[in-house]
Amino acid sequence: MLVRILVSLKPGVLDPQGRAVHHALEGLGYSGVRNVRIGRMIELDVDDDTDDDTIKQMCERLLANTVIESYRIERVQS
Repeated sequence: MLVRILVSLKPGVLDPQGRAVHHALEGLGYSGVRNVRIGRMIELDVDDDTDDDTIKQMCERLLANTVIESYRIERVQS
């Protein structure tokens, strides 16, 4: 089974990479963008019987820094 973990910074956490992209978009003439937040996506190919608790443990122990990041788990049909 394919699992996607979507990790993003929590609201209020500064995002210098997002600010740089926002500035670059403005420099290219895109004026309608109000804010940019950068995150990441992690894909895991796991056994079909891998339970949600196990995936959550992976996220909280390694894949996301839960002090400053939020994550969302999506199971993808293969």
